[in-house]
Amino acid sequence: MLFNFSRLFLIAILFFQTSIIARSQDTNNQNGLKLWYDQPATDWMTQALPIGNGYLGIMFFGDPNEERLQFSEGSLWAGGKGANEEYNFGLRKDAYKTLPKVRELLAQGKLKEADKLASAEMTGIIHEKKGNTPSSDFGAQQTMGDLYVSVSHKGEIKNYRRELDISTATGKVSYEAGTEKYERTYFGNYPSRVMVYTFKSTSPETYSVRFKTPHHKEYEKFENNHYVFGGSLKDNKQEFETTYRIDTDGKVTYENGIVVVKNAKKISLIHTASTDYTYQFPTYKGNLYKKINQQVMTAITGKNDVALQIEQQKDYKNLFDRVSLNLGTNAKSSIPTDKRQIDYFKGNADPGFEVLYFQYGRYLMISSTRPGTMPMSLQGKWNDSTDPPWANDYHTNINMQMLYWPAETTNLSECYLPLSDFTKSIVEPGKLAAKEFFNTRGWTVNTMLNAYGFTSPGWSFPWGFYPGGAGWLSQHLWEHYAFTNDVVYLKNTAYPILKEASLFWIDYLTKGKSGYLVSSPSYSPEHGGISTGASMDHQIAWDVLSNTILASKVLKTDTEFASEAQKIKDQIQPPQIGRWGQLQEWNEDVDDSTNKHRHVSHLFALHPGHQISLTETPAFANAAKVTLNARGDEGTGWSLAWKVNFWARLQDGNRAYSLFKRILRPVDDKTENMMNGGGSYANLLCAHPPFQLDGNMGSTAGVAEMLLQSQAGVIELLPALPDTWPTGEVKGLKARGNVTVDEQWKAGKLVSVTLTAGASGKRTLKSGAKTLEVNLVKGQKKTILASSFK
Repeated sequence: MLFNFSRLFLIAILFFQTSIIARSQDTNNQNGLKLWYDQPATDWMTQALPIGNGYLGIMFFGDPNEERLQFSEGSLWAGGKGANEEYNFGLRKDAYKTLPKVRELLAQGKLKEADKLASAEMTGIIHEKKGNTPSSDFGAQQTMGDLYVSVSHKGEIKNYRRELDISTATGKVSYEAGTEKYERTYFGNYPSRVMVYTFKSTSPETYSVRFKTPHHKEYEKFENNHYVFGGSLKDNKQEFETTYRIDTDGKVTYENGIVVVKNAKKISLIHTASTDYTYQFPTYKGNLYKKINQQVMTAITGKNDVALQIEQQKDYKNLFDRVSLNLGTNAKSSIPTDKRQIDYFKGNADPGFEVLYFQYGRYLMISSTRPGTMPMSLQGKWNDSTDPPWANDYHTNINMQMLYWPAETTNLSECYLPLSDFTKSIVEPGKLAAKEFFNTRGWTVNTMLNAYGFTSPGWSFPWGFYPGGAGWLSQHLWEHYAFTNDVVYLKNTAYPILKEASLFWIDYLTKGKSGYLVSSPSYSPEHGGISTGASMDHQIAWDVLSNTILASKVLKTDTEFASEAQKIKDQIQPPQIGRWGQLQEWNEDVDDSTNKHRHVSHLFALHPGHQISLTETPAFANAAKVTLNARGDEGTGWSLAWKVNFWARLQDGNRAYSLFKRILRPVDDKTENMMNGGGSYANLLCAHPPFQLDGNMGSTAGVAEMLLQSQAGVIELLPALPDTWPTGEVKGLKARGNVTVDEQWKAGKLVSVTLTAGASGKRTLKSGAKTLEVNLVKGQKKTILASSFK
């Protein structure tokens, strides 16, 4: 009996030690997630490093003599009625009266005439302005300004390091000057709604802080160690305020907008900002931004930088640590990231770098989109300009949706909610656009969407015409339910919006020559001319109707409407296979096999849709392969990312991986542009070019798709595992049905899977050609060995 007890005791000790080592290895894997550099940044887009708290996006440069902290607040937007009283959300009164004539011309095969008429009578209206940027009342998202913090130095700068630790969401700068040591720490705190910037030195120094903005100054003051700046935009008079509290052991003085701190070993700036913007249509004004800032600063009274970082770590790691990925050694993490990127692209294996890029997307999401904030725009929350590329707007013909692809699959469902709130806010102006341009019920959104309800077609065709935006945004509403099983959300938020988006397509679709319902007129996004049916339109209509019908069944409501929607769905023009075996982009079989255009929108049904699959529609899946092979493996950043997801859905892991690797190609903004392809800058922000965040997010989602899929009602394990990742482990990915999935594999084969269910019930698992039915109990973990599959 004593022997058995002793043996059990020894086994327990060994188990405890093993678990500690395992946790340590996992922690080390997460702690290796750093971008770092041995020199300061000199360029905003390609070198500065991003941090944020959901509300504010900050880029830090790390210059030893004067730090630049450039920041943007997501709701600071030029344009709208404040910029021009004639602004009317782009609406063109009675534009729909042109629609029958356009359709008639298309039916007669007079495509040029139809395009000319649509371009003249169905475009959205903007009002050009002179002397200001942006150039129209569509507006643009705006930088708020820059905080500059200078420090006096004595001696040569040495042992310099600038880093961003994405496992803790902390930016750091450290160096020596002469015999003195200096350290800076930056982080964003979402719960307290502040950014914190701390500067330390081993000996007392003199610091000076100044704020610079391109916008009009309304007031500026400094009282009780609090700096406050109130401003407004020049074009629309939108009001904003930014403020920081300075904590220090030095002596503080203020003069002419500059805060000077003498004889200080440490200063901390605790910073926030807000604007008068709200989602209140049609004014979009009324936020009590000054009161909000006061409440924020009052709430952190007594909290120093240490306390705020403890709070930040608890909040951030609750999200980030849900998912870990181990693909092998992280040995090259000791190499500066810019040099490591070059080394990687030369063909030197570096699985740790690939993990870093995957997790960087999750870091960027947590940092830029949290409940109660504005959704991510083309550049997330990072913008240094008053006239950014494409207005840093909300492009809804793929870009905005791609930004949120990783939210559900990589276990960050809460981060999707800002897009949900924003989607709800644009239904009302979207109804006006549907009525004026198409004479339909429901709501629509076209290509370019601003913060002021511009849901109309763009001011030029073909790029501006894209009524599918609302249907695509609505897919995310359904997917949030599919991953979370949140019936309350489905009932109160998702279903009403889904139904309205379905109403648009029920009314807009018209019978074509084939007898099927088609979208007419339509343009395939940013590619080709006018058509009697771009395939993507039909696929989105099929998708939103399918999701609305499913939602109706879950909620056991609206059965008559669901029946009507089903009848319409069954009549929609199905995907077509063309003369060279391709999936057609239009009803007309006119696809050019030599065309390499970045948009491959007619494969929406493959991803992110589920109308096409290898198992259920193999002929269409093969046609999708033909199309992808013809388009090739080049493209802009987001286009490459979409192709990663396409090939993952086609379960070709090696092809998906080759495209993922292509995204990591070093890009120099001096030599690259949109026409010769994307990659990533030295700070690992994705190059469209120029910088757009969708490439980062789409890539992260693509890796998740390679490792786990569930769109077909089955949880598919390692569906597109590339040969390059023969052994590894992933923890915390999400499958539809509210299931968290951990996978281990070796020699390219599944070893085990652990499932944690958010809801009890049966699930079907698939590993290769083998399947397994399992019963899951809510809240309990279930580990299954690969040998259990039959």
